[in-house]
Amino acid sequence: MAAIHKISEDFFEDSYTLIALHSSLEDHALVYALNMCLKSKLKRSKDDLDISKDISFPIFEWKDIAHDAIWTLITNYSIKEENLGQEDLFGNEPSYRTHYLVPEYRDVDYFLKVDMDEVGDCETIVREILKIPKVITAYTVDNKKLKSKNNLIF
Repeated sequence: MAAIHKISEDFFEDSYTLIALHSSLEDHALVYALNMCLKSKLKRSKDDLDISKDISFPIFEWKDIAHDAIWTLITNYSIKEENLGQEDLFGNEPSYRTHYLVPEYRDVDYFLKVDMDEVGDCETIVREILKIPKVITAYTVDNKKLKSKNNLIF
């Protein structure tokens, strides 16, 4: 008889701050604004976050060695074209479907995840982000209450 081993959820518990951003900016423009405002060095990752074969989310990362932190900006939505091949009035037109990284927050455009040993003053970060033009609002999200927090493990 084989032994069954369970991994406690405390094992996976990371101390990170999750900030939700509402903005009409494209991802590259938002990264540029964040880099200027927060003095960060976010860059596009070579690999996207692939949830499935057809669903991927672009990632921007910065490894802050001085503060032992990893900053990650990720888009909350992915729009994919689907050709249903229907024979109706609009049968030849493609349809689009939106997939969300964190479905509980469908109205959020981006998430900024700051992964560090000691969670710093996130209110200062939020105040600086709110100074960026075209950022509608920014606020922290309690990651312990998220149903889809496994999507944020990357």
